[in-house]
Amino acid sequence: MSLIPSFFGNLRSSVFDPFSLDVWDLFKDFPFSSPLSTRSSETSAFVNPRIDWKETPEAHVFKADVPGLQKEEVKVEVQDDRVLQISGERNVEKEDEKDTWHRVERSSGKFMRRFRLPENAKMDQIKASMENGVLTVTIPKLEVKKGDVKSIEISG
Repeated sequence: MSLIPSFFGNLRSSVFDPFSLDVWDLFKDFPFSSPLSTRSSETSAFVNPRIDWKETPEAHVFKADVPGLQKEEVKVEVQDDRVLQISGERNVEKEDEKDTWHRVERSSGKFMRRFRLPENAKMDQIKASMENGVLTVTIPKLEVKKGDVKSIEISG
């Protein structure tokens, strides 16, 4: 298995994904701000939800883990002709002065992922649904016309 994909955060596959628009940031875990960082101080581990992209004979299917979010808190958009953008925000829980917090591990903040879609995607038929914290975006594929095969008789 190649070491290169682990640098890009993809532990599931050893194939580099040229369609992903995510930028690997060498400095993301350092305490100072990175020149590539798009994160604000209010964002945290929720910045990049895990997304699977599979291609079936009929469609491209994206599945994003967004636990605890309602469909109103997630946006699915197509930008710049063929860029699928999935974004949203989990708000910080309001603190009550009477409460004593012992541990805060759940993340909050904004997230955004972008994927360049291939030419065979039907951009006008994209569908999205959300169930049990999993967003599913289905993009049908254009049918590839197979040419008719015509036998040619050989004379001579």
